[in-house]
Amino acid sequence: MNYQVLARKWRPHNFTEVVGQDHVVKSLINALQHNRLHHAYLFTGTRGVGKTTIARILAKAINCENLQDFNPCGKCTVCRDIDEGRFLDLIEVDAASRTKVEDTRDLLDNAQYAPNQGRYKVYIIDEVHMLSGHSFNALLKTLEEPPEHVKFLLATTDPHKIPVTVLSRCLQFNLKRLLPTQIFSQMEFILQQEQIEFEAPALKLLSHAADGSMRDGLSLLDQAIVFGNGSVPTEEVRMMLGTVALQPIDDILMALTQNNAPAILDKIDEIANLTPNFNDVLHQILQTLHRIALFQLVPTAIDDSFDSEMIISLSSQMTPEDVQLFYQIGLVGQKDLDLAPDPRSGFEMVMLRMLTFKPASIKSGPSKPVKIQSLTNKLIESPTVQQAQPDITLKPSPLRPINSNPDWLEMIMAMKLTGLTKEFASHCVLTSIDDKTCTLTIDPNYIRSSRAEESLQSALQKFHGCSLKLNIVAKKTTADTPAIQLSKERENLQQNAIDTINSDPNILALKDHFDARILPGTIEPIITKEE
Repeated sequence: MNYQVLARKWRPHNFTEVVGQDHVVKSLINALQHNRLHHAYLFTGTRGVGKTTIARILAKAINCENLQDFNPCGKCTVCRDIDEGRFLDLIEVDAASRTKVEDTRDLLDNAQYAPNQGRYKVYIIDEVHMLSGHSFNALLKTLEEPPEHVKFLLATTDPHKIPVTVLSRCLQFNLKRLLPTQIFSQMEFILQQEQIEFEAPALKLLSHAADGSMRDGLSLLDQAIVFGNGSVPTEEVRMMLGTVALQPIDDILMALTQNNAPAILDKIDEIANLTPNFNDVLHQILQTLHRIALFQLVPTAIDDSFDSEMIISLSSQMTPEDVQLFYQIGLVGQKDLDLAPDPRSGFEMVMLRMLTFKPASIKSGPSKPVKIQSLTNKLIESPTVQQAQPDITLKPSPLRPINSNPDWLEMIMAMKLTGLTKEFASHCVLTSIDDKTCTLTIDPNYIRSSRAEESLQSALQKFHGCSLKLNIVAKKTTADTPAIQLSKERENLQQNAIDTINSDPNILALKDHFDARILPGTIEPIITKEE
């Protein structure tokens, strides 16, 4: 029995089947539609993104006897012959194995003769950057004055090695690396067609491991099917890849935020039992930190796929400063792993370095549960300790009943909102509330999220114990939102801290006797809470 690997069996045969390269497909279809075909095309991009595949589809399209919406029909003699590798007017060459100038001259000797079967004689030269300088010179002559019946389709992973004289005579298309979601969707479709059982988390692992290459992804999928004895379960895929699941990454980052070194070491010990590549584990942590930083600054930048729930949860637990610090230490630590006595100890040192250099947080002793804390203390968690910090205490405010015009700030804190929901609520102004409807006003320019609105309505209903309906009105308002009040409160606290330091007798003495000065940005108030 002859088994055909998935990468070949499911190789696209027309433009419609191409995944993730819409910008290239659209340009080529438009060229066919308006009969504006260039004599030389150069397809560039990393391995396995479809360079040679698109070149073959274009070769079929320009010779197809019955185009369907400017797509090769796949049924005519030309299409069948090209698919089966016996079309005489399609000359496909791997430049890596034919680098000599004699090979190029032999290849182009027949270019002057008319096609045998189709309208055009098509030359597909793969890895064209591997040609020698003399070979490029020989090719350049034909590219300058090509016969009307000849088309050149060149493909390369390294266009910088191609002489500019050749580049200037080609129409260049840069193919994109495929997104994990695109690879995941294609794998899912193929397995459904092949009637092979699979688990979605397993495909997510394979999609990330493909590193932007559909061919690599399908090769890994083939390997996973064999490894899983005809199915694609998550545990077997993780074992095959030596990859750690996202949950341990979540646990490690959570332990970092809690300064819990024993928990980190326990999790590393658990990971080590899977015999992973610790370089890959650190790479996953860096990817997660990157997405957390994006979500904290631009919440709309995160998509709804894969690990979005984990990202949202961690974003509410980590300060932006800690995220940036962890990322920088991890980035530098990647270089140190190869110098460590063994990968595990190197990885442990990177994690411990994150703990060691993490700014100390203000910690209060055991206290009774506080229903409502001040807005600053609730929304800005774990403020960083800086030099010369006065002690400023913020008192919690009592919660007002639902029917007595409650304070929206206090309601936000009492509902213990997190993440995107808290961000959305902080940009709203409470207009009115009763036992049926809660009306909020928000600036029309604020980018709204249906998920945040649904979450806020659910929190309101739970908090008040009734089926409140949330009504959002988009219009300008003169009232300060919680976000604006937070900013003003922070400014006042900061100014009070600066004034306190500047008037401190010890500081004044240091300035007089030692010509000391306070560096800008080094004064920040300590925010504590009272029982």
